[in-house]
Amino acid sequence: MRKSFRSPSRIRGFSLLEMIVVLVIIGLIMGLVGPRLFSQADRAKVQTAETQVKMLRGALQTMRLDIGRFPTEDEGLQLLTQRPSDARLANRWQGPYLDETVPADPWGNPYQYSPRAAGDHAFTLFSYGADGQAGGTGHDADIGQLPAP
Repeated sequence: MRKSFRSPSRIRGFSLLEMIVVLVIIGLIMGLVGPRLFSQADRAKVQTAETQVKMLRGALQTMRLDIGRFPTEDEGLQLLTQRPSDARLANRWQGPYLDETVPADPWGNPYQYSPRAAGDHAFTLFSYGADGQAGGTGHDADIGQLPAP
């Protein structure tokens, strides 16, 4: 006895109207969810900058224990990864104090460092935030150990 397999006589697909309705629904959902996702991304960048400032601060303090001082304005944060040219300091320098190069802030800008005191801290170390300029509010606010006004 032979079995016969019947193929469907008509294959049904989606109509153009059904596809448009689905795309409109997806667009509405993205319109509601999208801004929240972008807000989360901005918040994550601020948290990353705060964490990097703490990491750099710890590396600077460790280096200070070894060489007896913080980097000068000219040496900057590069002293964390590059041996000083001064032979006396080079002998005490136990770096590199970072696993890689000095990171840029999450917006691609360099961190601002100065050996001048910032409040209770012995040096100034901060990011200009999302706008890359001094001051600002929200995600544009400066992050870190800010200089005294």
